[in-house]
Amino acid sequence: MRQFRSHGDGHFTREALAACGPHVVFEEGVRIWHPASVSLGDNVYVGHDAMLKGYHLNTLVIGNDTWIGQGVFMHAAGGIRIGNAVGIGPFVRILTSTHGEAGREVPILASPLVFAEVVIEDDVDIGVNTIILPGVRIGRGAQIGAGAVVTRDVEPYAVAAGNPARVLRMRD
Repeated sequence: MRQFRSHGDGHFTREALAACGPHVVFEEGVRIWHPASVSLGDNVYVGHDAMLKGYHLNTLVIGNDTWIGQGVFMHAAGGIRIGNAVGIGPFVRILTSTHGEAGREVPILASPLVFAEVVIEDDVDIGVNTIILPGVRIGRGAQIGAGAVVTRDVEPYAVAAGNPARVLRMRD
């Protein structure tokens, strides 16, 4: 079993980010790990106590005019790309890695990590407490209901909700 080590406290400076637009707002308590792998466009709001975990092998890219609610958790081990004009509700979790199965004789924590990028296209709205799992693409203009668990791709302009999330209807 590998020995655990600290990931640090997530304190950062704007200058340490790969990119940071001129009108980015960071509320109190925002933490960013691996800031050199995190890029934020212009006019981005990052709410109180949000945690953006960049990753040394991948990137976290957030487009222009995007709102990220308080308490959001993003882990970009597999990469995260978020488009323009996206709303991400409070306490949303976006995950991009999981432990693979190496057999019963290997502890799950010792199993190799499997990475898969999450892509959220332009003009998407993600409801409070949604969980987005590795490898998911959410299409342009889609709306995800509060508390959804998104386990597979959501097509453009779909309205999806539930656990697991399923498409309820298409937006006009």
